[in-house]
Amino acid sequence: MDTSVWLIIGAVAALLAAGTAAVLLVRVVRARKLLVDAGIPLHNKALVWAAIVYTVSPVDLLPDPVYLDDVGFLLLALRSLHTAAQAAGIGVRPTGSRRTGVRQVGTEAE
Repeated sequence: MDTSVWLIIGAVAALLAAGTAAVLLVRVVRARKLLVDAGIPLHNKALVWAAIVYTVSPVDLLPDPVYLDDVGFLLLALRSLHTAAQAAGIGVRPTGSRRTGVRQVGTEAE
């Protein structure tokens, strides 16, 4: 293969990694409200902080050009946090939300 093909493949891989990192950053920033909520168990909060520390630490299971272990651990921690929040009833939309247009019977004054 020619050098320009490898450069294009590398640029595409770098753009994909940057896009994934941006999405994860947005999800972590949105999850910060759940981290201070008292209704979520401590082990779920600790898992998120451990994932953040692991992501920025120089010690990895896979070499640094491959961020699959960092991304996987962070996604697992965020999923665990959101599952715990849903189980605690925090951050969950009510049954008759405006988005669906369905009204729950007996919720409005008659």
